[in-house]
Amino acid sequence: MANPAEKIKVWFRFVPREGWFPQDTEGLWATRLDADTAEVRNAPFLQNGVAEGDVVRYRTDADGLHWAVGRVSSVGNGTIRVVPLPSGPLGRSAQAVHQRLSAFGLGGEVFSEDFPMVAFTAPAGADFAGLKALLTRGREEGWWHYEVGCGTEEWWAA
Repeated sequence: MANPAEKIKVWFRFVPREGWFPQDTEGLWATRLDADTAEVRNAPFLQNGVAEGDVVRYRTDADGLHWAVGRVSSVGNGTIRVVPLPSGPLGRSAQAVHQRLSAFGLGGEVFSEDFPMVAFTAPAGADFAGLKALLTRGREEGWWHYEVGCGTEEWWAA
């Protein structure tokens, strides 16, 4: 077997949502743990139900692609996706979104300059109630749209 700590891409297959991106797969970077499990190393832009730090099981196909078949465990992180509204006070600035949410210690990355969606990892133990309040305020005041790609019991209870 290859080096167990190697970085691999684990692919997820899903049904595209109407009015959203037409893709039906997303590849996430992961660290191989053993022959069929890996730890996800980035926040997903499209795949729901998984967050950075989660361990997933995968199968490797004949082409060498690693396809997720399920989540083995979660570290309690969540995934939040935020898209700034071009007509709002933040404009199309992913950097402004990062600044507004910086107090919560979120890691995140930007989809593209053309579509400045930010996929954030909300770490376990973060101030989920405060984060939810700010996300809701931003939506109500026209700063952004947001969605929860992966929420934990702690997130939903806050």
